[in-house]
Amino acid sequence: MLLVPFEAADAPQLCDWIPNARDNYLWGGPAFEFPITVEQVAAHLAKPEVRPFLFRHQGEAVGYIELYRVSATEYRLCRVLIAAENSRGQGWGKAMVSLALDVAFEEPKITTVSLAVFECNQIAVACYTALGFDLLQEEPKTREFQEETWTLLRMQKRR
Repeated sequence: MLLVPFEAADAPQLCDWIPNARDNYLWGGPAFEFPITVEQVAAHLAKPEVRPFLFRHQGEAVGYIELYRVSATEYRLCRVLIAAENSRGQGWGKAMVSLALDVAFEEPKITTVSLAVFECNQIAVACYTALGFDLLQEEPKTREFQEETWTLLRMQKRR
């Protein structure tokens, strides 16, 4: 299992991994419209603060994750996705996040990796908690998806 830099040529595969509006919103929040397109991905990746990666297992791309530079001392984990339903539940999400943390903390000035996750995404919340992320005690924010209100949790891990 390893992380490799995400290339523009990988964008069609990423788009194919997001089959519906709900998964799109869980993955990217309001940043992407469904159906996600290669053009949306390219525009997002053009931002200098975005460091995207593919997660590979036995040579096959099975996940996507981003490190988003917030400041000189902080990255935010964003858009974490294990691709196929049949790939989930095997610990790959935890492995992918762990590898991304290694990349982030390789930089000596990075002291914090933060993230935001929807409370309804209990599998992701459990994954982050197991990896040592702490829930920040701040006023919770919410996002509207269709006719549902989703609570957004903020978490962080310090060096």
